Amino acid sequence: MKFFVDSADLDQIAQLNDVGLVDGVTTNPSIIAKSGRDFKEVIAEICALVEGPVSAEVTAIKADEMIAEGRLLRKIAPNVCVKLPLTMDGLTACNKLSAEEVPTNVTLCFSANQAILAAKCGASFISPFIGRLDDINIDGLELIEEIRTIYDNYGYETEILAASIRSVNHIKECAIIGADVITSPPDVIRKMADHPLTDKGLAAFLKDWEKTGQTIL
Repeated sequence: MKFFVDSADLDQIAQLNDVGLVDGVTTNPSIIAKSGRDFKEVIAEICALVEGPVSAEVTAIKADEMIAEGRLLRKIAPNVCVKLPLTMDGLTACNKLSAEEVPTNVTLCFSANQAILAAKCGASFISPFIGRLDDINIDGLELIEEIRTIYDNYGYETEILAASIRSVNHIKECAIIGADVITSPPDVIRKMADHPLTDKGLAAFLKDWEKTGQTIL
């Protein structure tokens, strides 16, 4: 499973990238706004930092304008992936840009029906939102499972990019279901390494080692 970082914080992206835990990055207008920086500059810097796809989202709502914005965003760097909303206009733009071999990430997916449309329009990625469904008492992980089954039934090449990740359990369950990618805030990815028994065991090892009076370096 690929790990994308859902952030525009270059320091945090770089830290995880150095560990080998970054296969790509996703951004959205809200994330960029929090950075307080120029949108295109941030995207360019992230693209230079990581090798994988970097999702940059259009802000237009009409298909023709989305297509124009998508073409412009694609010029920023060769690993830009144009992010489009799951609306009929967004699907129209996805179909057109995909035909031009522009990678696309169709976002704000909340149903399997929507995911089918994105795949038929040639989306590179579909982004179902787990956490936001959980917020309204709908099982977001069940949606990932439905999309996995449907895509496998018909051999759709669109990758399932599980988004709105809120916990390490979300990541584990997505891996069990077979999501191709998860995109997560940096802190959730780091928490995957945490376990009280690991901490306890390490403390015991270090205590015993200290008693020997030895050093390795």
